[in-house]
Amino acid sequence: MAATMVAAVVAALAFTAGTAQAQTFEYVALGDSYASGVGTRSYIDDGTDCQRSTLAYPSLYAAASGASLDFAACSGATTGDVLSGQIGALSASTDLVTITVGGNDTGWAGVVQQCAYPAPLTCDSEIAAAEAFIRDQLPAKLHAVYDAIAAAAPNAQVVVLGYPRLFNGEECNIITRISPAEQAALNAAADLLAETIGLVASSHGFTYVDVRGAFDGHAVCDDAEWLNGLSWPIGESFHPNQAGHASGYHPLLAGVA
Repeated sequence: MAATMVAAVVAALAFTAGTAQAQTFEYVALGDSYASGVGTRSYIDDGTDCQRSTLAYPSLYAAASGASLDFAACSGATTGDVLSGQIGALSASTDLVTITVGGNDTGWAGVVQQCAYPAPLTCDSEIAAAEAFIRDQLPAKLHAVYDAIAAAAPNAQVVVLGYPRLFNGEECNIITRISPAEQAALNAAADLLAETIGLVASSHGFTYVDVRGAFDGHAVCDDAEWLNGLSWPIGESFHPNQAGHASGYHPLLAGVA
């Protein structure tokens, strides 16, 4: 009888240990090029144009934590693209969701491109239009995405990571003409974007990671750039480089997740 009981206990413990070992921490990364890793110049050959990188913050977090990563983020994604093509990666078993999105909705790349054109062209009206969009239209689009995340992954921690300021007021690239005044205006628009995303994310009870402070001193033209300036291919421009993900985004994410 005693031997039978011992055997039963051993079997139960073995089953429990096996179950615990089989459990994985399920992590889903959503969002746009800032989440997929555009700017790192090293991309996964996954048959898509999403430019996902093993050097992007989702990959770095998964590697460091041992999480099982479903990497759904994709270059060029808008809030609508997240709703139509990325939310399906979530489920009730998802433990962690991260997302960076909203910049493409504002047409941010086109605004920066306009600012880079030589005089007499200016970008004041484009910046003003982007700011109006951020104030008047972006919150509703973010609410829709965050509502969908909460519904599809009800048991997950959701971490929303924002965008940095790109510029430090210096002109260091002879090809582009983004004046100090335009850089200041672009940074002000970036502040509005970051603050808007933060307010909407917080209203859903999500964790918001404001990356602006971490990137101070590491903007385009700084001695230690964490952001690419004008680059080739053009798509690499004005995105976090490898250091931006490894020293900027990843430590901030690891500090809250």
